[in-house]
Amino acid sequence: MVPPLDGLQVIEGSAFVAAPSGGMTLAQLGADVIRFDQIGGGLDAKRWPLTADGESIYWAGLNKGKRSISVDLRSPRAREILTALVYGAGTFLTNFPARGWMAYETLAAERPDLVMLAVTGNRDGSTALDYTVNCALGYPYATGPVDSDEPVNHVLPAWDLVCGQTAALGILAADRHRLRTGEGSNMSVALSDVAIAAVAAMGHVGEAQVNGTERQRFGNDLYGAFGAEFRTADDERIYAVGISPKQWSSLLEATEATDAVAVIEAAGGYDFRDEGDRFRARADVIAVVSPWIGANPLATVGSRFDELGVCWGRYQTFTQLVDEDPRCSTESEMFREVEQPGIGTYLSPGSPIAFDDRIPVEPAPAPRFGQHTDEILAEELGLSAAEIGTLHDDGIVA
Repeated sequence: MVPPLDGLQVIEGSAFVAAPSGGMTLAQLGADVIRFDQIGGGLDAKRWPLTADGESIYWAGLNKGKRSISVDLRSPRAREILTALVYGAGTFLTNFPARGWMAYETLAAERPDLVMLAVTGNRDGSTALDYTVNCALGYPYATGPVDSDEPVNHVLPAWDLVCGQTAALGILAADRHRLRTGEGSNMSVALSDVAIAAVAAMGHVGEAQVNGTERQRFGNDLYGAFGAEFRTADDERIYAVGISPKQWSSLLEATEATDAVAVIEAAGGYDFRDEGDRFRARADVIAVVSPWIGANPLATVGSRFDELGVCWGRYQTFTQLVDEDPRCSTESEMFREVEQPGIGTYLSPGSPIAFDDRIPVEPAPAPRFGQHTDEILAEELGLSAAEIGTLHDDGIVA
Protein backbone atom coordinates (compact mmCIF):
# COMPACT_ATOMS: atom_id res chain seq x y z
CA MET A 1 0.00 0.00 0.00
CA VAL A 2 1.04 3.62 -0.46
CA PRO A 3 1.88 4.85 3.06
CA PRO A 4 -0.66 7.43 4.28
CA LEU A 5 2.00 10.10 4.89
CA ASP A 6 3.93 9.45 1.69
CA GLY A 7 5.22 12.80 0.40
CA LEU A 8 5.41 14.50 3.80
CA GLN A 9 8.96 15.40 4.73
CA VAL A 10 9.85 16.48 8.27
CA ILE A 11 13.16 17.80 9.57
CA GLU A 12 13.71 16.83 13.19
CA GLY A 13 16.18 18.20 15.71
CA SER A 14 15.53 16.55 19.04
CA ALA A 15 16.56 14.72 22.18
CA PHE A 16 14.91 12.85 25.07
CA VAL A 17 11.51 11.15 24.40
CA ALA A 18 8.67 13.47 23.39
CA ALA A 19 9.95 14.98 20.14
CA PRO A 20 11.75 11.83 18.89
CA SER A 21 8.66 9.69 19.55
CA GLY A 22 6.53 12.21 17.65
CA GLY A 23 8.89 12.05 14.67
CA MET A 24 8.96 8.27 14.82
CA THR A 25 5.16 8.16 14.77
CA LEU A 26 5.17 10.16 11.54
CA ALA A 27 7.94 8.01 10.03
CA GLN A 28 6.01 4.82 10.80
CA LEU A 29 3.12 6.20 8.79
CA GLY A 30 5.31 6.92 5.78
CA ALA A 31 6.72 10.41 6.33
CA ASP A 32 10.35 11.03 5.36
CA VAL A 33 11.76 12.16 8.71
CA ILE A 34 15.30 13.52 8.51
CA ARG A 35 16.89 13.79 11.92
CA PHE A 36 19.97 15.98 12.46
CA ASP A 37 22.46 15.48 15.25
CA GLN A 38 25.75 16.87 16.41
CA ILE A 39 28.68 14.87 15.04
CA GLY A 40 29.24 11.97 17.42
CA GLY A 41 25.69 12.05 18.74
CA GLY A 42 23.56 14.33 20.87
CA LEU A 43 22.35 14.34 24.46
CA ASP A 44 20.75 10.91 24.33
CA ALA A 45 23.26 9.09 22.15
CA LYS A 46 24.35 6.90 25.09
CA ARG A 47 21.19 6.78 27.17
CA TRP A 48 20.38 3.50 28.90
CA PRO A 49 19.55 0.74 28.24
CA LEU A 50 22.84 0.02 26.49
CA THR A 51 24.29 -3.10 24.90
CA ALA A 52 27.48 -4.60 26.28
CA ASP A 53 29.31 -2.58 23.60
CA GLY A 54 27.75 0.68 24.74
CA GLU A 55 25.18 1.07 21.95
CA SER A 56 21.97 2.77 23.07
CA ILE A 57 18.93 0.53 22.62
CA TYR A 58 16.89 3.48 23.89
CA TRP A 59 18.05 5.74 21.03
CA ALA A 60 17.46 3.05 18.46
CA GLY A 61 13.96 2.44 19.78
CA LEU A 62 12.86 6.07 19.39
CA ASN A 63 14.35 6.74 15.97
CA LYS A 64 13.22 3.81 13.85
CA GLY A 65 12.63 4.50 10.19
CA LYS A 66 14.24 7.95 10.10
CA ARG A 67 17.16 9.24 8.05
CA SER A 68 20.16 10.80 9.76
CA ILE A 69 22.51 13.64 8.97
CA SER A 70 25.37 14.56 11.32
CA VAL A 71 26.76 18.08 11.35
CA ASP A 72 28.82 20.35 13.54
CA LEU A 73 26.03 22.45 15.00
CA ARG A 74 28.56 25.11 16.04
CA SER A 75 29.46 25.75 12.41
CA PRO A 76 27.64 28.57 10.55
CA ARG A 77 27.95 26.53 7.36
CA ALA A 78 26.26 23.55 9.02
CA ARG A 79 23.42 25.80 10.14
CA GLU A 80 23.03 27.01 6.58
CA ILE A 81 22.73 23.40 5.44
CA LEU A 82 20.07 22.63 8.04
CA THR A 83 18.20 25.82 7.22
CA ALA A 84 18.15 24.80 3.56
CA LEU A 85 16.77 21.39 4.54
CA VAL A 86 13.98 23.02 6.56
CA TYR A 87 13.16 25.31 3.63
CA GLY A 88 12.94 22.34 1.31
CA ALA A 89 10.82 20.18 3.61
CA GLY A 90 8.60 22.96 4.91
CA THR A 91 7.98 21.09 8.17
CA PHE A 92 10.20 21.27 11.26
CA LEU A 93 9.88 19.42 14.59
CA THR A 94 12.24 20.24 17.45
CA ASN A 95 12.64 20.44 21.18
CA PHE A 96 15.83 22.49 20.91
CA PRO A 97 15.54 26.17 21.89
CA ALA A 98 13.60 27.84 19.04
CA ARG A 99 15.84 30.86 18.76
CA GLY A 100 18.57 32.15 16.47
CA TRP A 101 18.55 30.26 13.20
CA MET A 102 15.88 27.90 14.60
CA ALA A 103 13.42 30.70 15.41
CA TYR A 104 10.16 30.45 13.49
CA GLU A 105 10.37 34.08 12.40
CA THR A 106 13.82 33.52 10.91
CA LEU A 107 12.86 30.37 9.03
CA ALA A 108 9.43 31.61 7.91
CA ALA A 109 11.01 34.70 6.34
CA GLU A 110 12.14 32.44 3.47
CA ARG A 111 9.38 29.84 3.78
CA PRO A 112 6.09 31.62 4.66
CA ASP A 113 4.09 28.39 4.69
CA LEU A 114 6.46 26.77 7.18
CA VAL A 115 4.90 24.32 9.64
CA MET A 116 6.98 24.26 12.80
CA LEU A 117 6.32 22.68 16.17
CA ALA A 118 8.56 23.27 19.18
CA VAL A 119 8.27 20.98 22.19
CA THR A 120 9.11 22.71 25.47
CA GLY A 121 9.16 21.64 29.10
CA ASN A 122 6.93 24.41 30.42
CA ARG A 123 4.86 26.97 28.54
CA ASP A 124 7.31 29.75 29.46
CA GLY A 125 10.12 27.81 27.81
CA SER A 126 11.80 26.70 31.02
CA THR A 127 13.08 23.17 31.32
CA ALA A 128 11.07 20.22 32.57
CA LEU A 129 11.19 16.45 32.20
CA ASP A 130 8.52 13.81 32.61
CA TYR A 131 9.74 13.08 36.13
CA THR A 132 9.72 16.71 37.29
CA VAL A 133 6.28 17.21 35.76
CA ASN A 134 4.74 14.02 37.13
CA CYS A 135 5.76 14.68 40.73
CA ALA A 136 3.54 17.79 40.80
CA LEU A 137 0.41 16.22 39.29
CA GLY A 138 -0.91 14.26 42.25
CA TYR A 139 -0.44 10.78 40.82
CA PRO A 140 2.58 9.82 42.98
CA TYR A 141 0.42 10.37 46.07
CA ALA A 142 -2.40 8.27 44.64
CA THR A 143 -0.09 5.44 43.55
CA GLY A 144 1.37 2.70 45.71
CA PRO A 145 0.45 0.64 48.79
CA VAL A 146 -2.64 1.68 50.71
CA ASP A 147 -0.76 1.87 54.02
CA SER A 148 2.00 4.17 52.72
CA ASP A 149 2.08 7.95 52.56
CA GLU A 150 5.28 8.13 50.50
CA PRO A 151 5.11 9.30 46.85
CA VAL A 152 5.53 6.54 44.26
CA ASN A 153 6.76 7.49 40.77
CA HIS A 154 5.71 5.51 37.74
CA VAL A 155 8.48 3.95 35.63
CA LEU A 156 6.77 4.70 32.31
CA PRO A 157 7.43 8.26 31.01
CA ALA A 158 3.76 8.58 30.16
CA TRP A 159 3.67 12.34 29.70
CA ASP A 160 6.62 12.27 27.30
CA LEU A 161 4.88 9.68 25.16
CA VAL A 162 1.54 11.49 25.18
CA CYS A 163 3.36 14.73 24.34
CA GLY A 164 5.04 13.04 21.37
CA GLN A 165 1.71 11.87 20.01
CA THR A 166 0.26 15.34 20.57
CA ALA A 167 3.16 16.83 18.62
CA ALA A 168 2.60 14.44 15.71
CA LEU A 169 -1.10 15.28 15.70
CA GLY A 170 -0.28 18.99 15.74
CA ILE A 171 1.97 18.66 12.71
CA LEU A 172 -0.69 16.75 10.77
CA ALA A 173 -3.36 19.29 11.71
CA ALA A 174 -1.10 22.17 10.57
CA ASP A 175 -0.21 20.35 7.36
CA ARG A 176 -3.91 19.92 6.57
CA HIS A 177 -4.45 23.61 7.30
CA ARG A 178 -1.59 24.44 4.92
CA LEU A 179 -3.09 22.28 2.18
CA ARG A 180 -6.43 24.07 2.55
CA THR A 181 -5.20 27.65 2.96
CA GLY A 182 -1.53 27.81 1.96
CA GLU A 183 -0.70 29.18 5.39
CA GLY A 184 2.06 28.03 7.70
CA SER A 185 1.79 27.46 11.47
CA ASN A 186 4.02 28.34 14.39
CA MET A 187 3.18 25.83 17.12
CA SER A 188 4.48 24.96 20.54
CA VAL A 189 3.43 22.25 22.95
CA ALA A 190 4.62 22.15 26.55
CA LEU A 191 5.14 18.82 28.27
CA SER A 192 3.61 20.16 31.48
CA ASP A 193 0.54 21.45 29.62
CA VAL A 194 -0.03 18.05 28.01
CA ALA A 195 0.21 16.38 31.41
CA ILE A 196 -2.07 18.81 33.23
CA ALA A 197 -4.63 18.63 30.42
CA ALA A 198 -4.66 14.84 30.80
CA VAL A 199 -5.10 15.12 34.57
CA ALA A 200 -8.09 17.40 34.01
CA ALA A 201 -9.55 15.11 31.35
CA MET A 202 -9.46 12.20 33.80
CA GLY A 203 -11.57 14.21 36.25
CA HIS A 204 -8.93 14.83 38.90
CA VAL A 205 -9.08 18.63 38.67
CA GLY A 206 -12.87 18.62 38.94
CA GLU A 207 -12.76 16.10 41.78
CA ALA A 208 -10.51 18.35 43.83
CA GLN A 209 -12.26 21.60 42.92
CA VAL A 210 -15.93 20.62 42.85
CA ASN A 211 -15.99 17.83 45.46
CA GLY A 212 -13.22 19.23 47.61
CA THR A 213 -11.83 15.72 48.06
CA GLU A 214 -8.40 14.19 47.69
CA ARG A 215 -7.96 10.94 45.75
CA GLN A 216 -6.95 8.16 48.14
CA ARG A 217 -4.60 5.30 47.49
CA PHE A 218 -6.24 2.01 46.61
CA GLY A 219 -3.18 -0.08 45.80
CA ASN A 220 -3.84 -2.21 42.73
CA ASP A 221 -7.62 -2.00 43.01
CA LEU A 222 -9.37 -0.23 40.14
CA TYR A 223 -10.85 3.05 41.35
CA GLY A 224 -14.60 3.43 40.95
CA ALA A 225 -15.24 0.01 39.41
CA PHE A 226 -14.19 -3.59 39.94
CA GLY A 227 -10.65 -4.59 39.09
CA ALA A 228 -8.25 -6.51 41.28
CA GLU A 229 -5.09 -8.59 41.44
CA PHE A 230 -5.35 -12.33 42.01
CA ARG A 231 -2.89 -15.21 42.41
CA THR A 232 -3.29 -18.61 40.76
CA ALA A 233 -2.44 -22.02 42.21
CA ASP A 234 0.94 -22.00 40.44
CA ASP A 235 1.76 -18.60 41.96
CA GLU A 236 1.14 -16.53 38.85
CA ARG A 237 -0.33 -13.06 39.33
CA ILE A 238 -3.20 -11.90 37.14
CA TYR A 239 -5.51 -8.90 36.96
CA ALA A 240 -9.22 -9.25 36.28
CA VAL A 241 -11.73 -6.49 35.58
CA GLY A 242 -15.51 -6.30 35.62
CA ILE A 243 -16.62 -2.92 34.27
CA SER A 244 -19.20 -3.68 31.59
CA PRO A 245 -22.16 -5.91 32.50
CA LYS A 246 -20.73 -8.70 30.31
CA GLN A 247 -17.30 -8.47 31.92
CA TRP A 248 -18.86 -8.57 35.38
CA SER A 249 -21.16 -11.53 34.77
CA SER A 250 -18.44 -13.46 32.93
CA LEU A 251 -15.99 -13.05 35.80
CA LEU A 252 -18.54 -14.26 38.34
CA GLU A 253 -19.55 -17.23 36.18
CA ALA A 254 -15.95 -18.20 35.50
CA THR A 255 -15.04 -18.18 39.20
CA GLU A 256 -18.28 -19.86 40.32
CA ALA A 257 -19.05 -16.82 42.46
CA THR A 258 -22.40 -15.69 41.02
CA ASP A 259 -24.52 -16.90 43.94
CA ALA A 260 -22.10 -15.71 46.61
CA VAL A 261 -21.89 -12.25 45.06
CA ALA A 262 -25.70 -12.09 44.93
CA VAL A 263 -25.72 -12.68 48.69
CA ILE A 264 -23.22 -9.85 49.19
CA GLU A 265 -25.33 -7.58 47.02
CA ALA A 266 -28.53 -8.27 48.95
CA ALA A 267 -26.96 -8.17 52.42
CA GLY A 268 -25.18 -4.89 51.81
CA GLY A 269 -28.02 -3.18 50.01
CA TYR A 270 -25.86 -2.82 46.90
CA ASP A 271 -26.87 -2.66 43.27
CA PHE A 272 -24.06 -4.32 41.32
CA ARG A 273 -25.39 -2.91 38.07
CA ASP A 274 -23.66 0.21 39.41
CA GLU A 275 -19.87 0.23 38.96
CA GLY A 276 -19.51 2.32 42.10
CA ASP A 277 -21.22 -0.28 44.26
CA ARG A 278 -18.92 -2.97 42.89
CA PHE A 279 -16.01 -0.78 43.97
CA ARG A 280 -17.45 -0.16 47.43
CA ALA A 281 -17.97 -3.88 47.97
CA ARG A 282 -14.69 -4.92 46.33
CA ALA A 283 -13.14 -6.52 49.43
CA ASP A 284 -16.11 -8.86 49.90
CA VAL A 285 -16.27 -9.63 46.18
CA ILE A 286 -12.53 -10.36 46.01
CA ALA A 287 -12.95 -12.75 48.94
CA VAL A 288 -15.46 -14.92 47.04
CA VAL A 289 -13.82 -14.66 43.60
CA SER A 290 -10.29 -15.48 44.81
CA PRO A 291 -10.79 -19.12 45.94
CA TRP A 292 -11.51 -20.52 42.48
CA ILE A 293 -8.60 -18.63 40.93
CA GLY A 294 -6.28 -19.67 43.75
CA ALA A 295 -7.27 -23.33 43.36
CA ASN A 296 -6.39 -23.52 39.67
CA PRO A 297 -3.18 -23.07 37.66
CA LEU A 298 -2.77 -20.21 35.20
CA ALA A 299 -3.41 -22.42 32.19
CA THR A 300 -6.81 -23.48 33.54
CA VAL A 301 -7.74 -19.98 34.65
CA GLY A 302 -6.71 -18.47 31.33
CA SER A 303 -8.56 -21.05 29.27
CA ARG A 304 -11.79 -20.65 31.23
CA PHE A 305 -11.54 -16.86 31.29
CA ASP A 306 -11.01 -16.72 27.54
CA GLU A 307 -13.85 -19.16 26.89
CA LEU A 308 -16.30 -17.03 28.88
CA GLY A 309 -15.03 -13.63 27.74
CA VAL A 310 -13.50 -12.43 31.00
CA CYS A 311 -11.41 -9.27 30.72
CA TRP A 312 -8.09 -10.20 32.31
CA GLY A 313 -4.32 -10.01 31.95
CA ARG A 314 -1.24 -11.71 33.32
CA TYR A 315 1.49 -9.88 35.19
CA GLN A 316 4.71 -10.33 33.19
CA THR A 317 8.29 -9.15 33.29
CA PHE A 318 9.85 -7.64 30.18
CA THR A 319 11.62 -10.94 29.57
CA GLN A 320 8.38 -12.89 29.83
CA LEU A 321 6.73 -10.44 27.44
CA VAL A 322 9.40 -11.17 24.84
CA ASP A 323 9.74 -14.90 25.46
CA GLU A 324 6.12 -15.92 26.04
CA ASP A 325 3.66 -13.37 24.65
CA PRO A 326 2.65 -13.87 20.99
CA ARG A 327 1.66 -10.19 20.76
CA CYS A 328 5.34 -9.31 21.06
CA SER A 329 6.57 -11.63 18.35
CA THR A 330 6.56 -12.09 14.61
CA GLU A 331 3.18 -13.80 15.06
CA SER A 332 1.87 -10.26 15.43
CA GLU A 333 1.29 -8.15 12.32
CA MET A 334 3.05 -5.26 14.06
CA PHE A 335 6.45 -6.85 14.78
CA ARG A 336 9.31 -7.92 12.55
CA GLU A 337 12.85 -9.06 13.27
CA VAL A 338 14.97 -6.09 12.26
CA GLU A 339 18.75 -5.87 11.96
CA GLN A 340 19.81 -2.80 13.93
CA PRO A 341 23.34 -1.69 13.04
CA GLY A 342 25.66 -1.95 16.00
CA ILE A 343 23.13 -3.82 18.13
CA GLY A 344 21.96 -6.91 16.26
CA THR A 345 18.67 -8.47 15.24
CA TYR A 346 15.70 -8.03 17.51
CA LEU A 347 11.95 -7.41 17.45
CA SER A 348 10.89 -4.00 16.20
CA PRO A 349 7.30 -2.72 15.81
CA GLY A 350 5.73 -0.72 13.06
CA SER A 351 2.83 1.65 13.59
CA PRO A 352 0.10 0.31 15.88
CA ILE A 353 -2.43 1.89 13.49
CA ALA A 354 -3.63 -0.78 11.07
CA PHE A 355 -4.95 0.10 7.62
CA ASP A 356 -7.16 -2.72 6.35
CA ASP A 357 -5.49 -4.98 8.92
CA ARG A 358 -2.00 -4.09 7.66
CA ILE A 359 0.72 -1.90 9.08
CA PRO A 360 1.34 0.90 6.57
CA VAL A 361 5.16 0.76 6.65
CA GLU A 362 7.38 -2.22 7.32
CA PRO A 363 9.39 -1.82 10.56
CA ALA A 364 12.80 -0.36 9.84
CA PRO A 365 15.94 0.12 11.94
CA ALA A 366 17.05 3.41 13.35
CA PRO A 367 19.88 4.97 11.36
CA ARG A 368 23.46 5.14 12.46
CA PHE A 369 24.50 8.70 13.27
CA GLY A 370 25.08 10.42 9.95
CA GLN A 371 24.22 7.33 7.93
CA HIS A 372 22.41 9.34 5.26
CA THR A 373 24.52 12.49 5.35
CA ASP A 374 25.92 12.26 1.82
CA GLU A 375 22.61 11.02 0.40
CA ILE A 376 20.71 13.94 1.92
CA LEU A 377 23.24 16.52 0.83
CA ALA A 378 23.17 15.23 -2.72
CA GLU A 379 19.48 14.42 -3.16
CA GLU A 380 17.84 17.11 -1.07
CA LEU A 381 20.28 20.00 -1.55
CA GLY A 382 21.83 19.06 -4.90
CA LEU A 383 25.43 19.30 -3.71
CA SER A 384 28.13 17.75 -5.88
CA ALA A 385 30.50 15.04 -4.74
CA ALA A 386 33.29 17.61 -4.60
CA GLU A 387 31.23 19.96 -2.43
CA ILE A 388 30.28 17.14 -0.11
CA GLY A 389 33.90 16.06 0.12
CA THR A 390 34.93 19.56 1.12
CA LEU A 391 32.30 19.61 3.88
CA HIS A 392 33.74 16.36 5.23
CA ASP A 393 37.30 17.63 4.98
CA ASP A 394 36.35 20.78 6.91
CA GLY A 395 34.62 18.76 9.66
CA ILE A 396 31.25 20.38 8.97
CA VAL A 397 29.47 17.08 8.29
CA ALA A 398 30.20 13.46 9.15
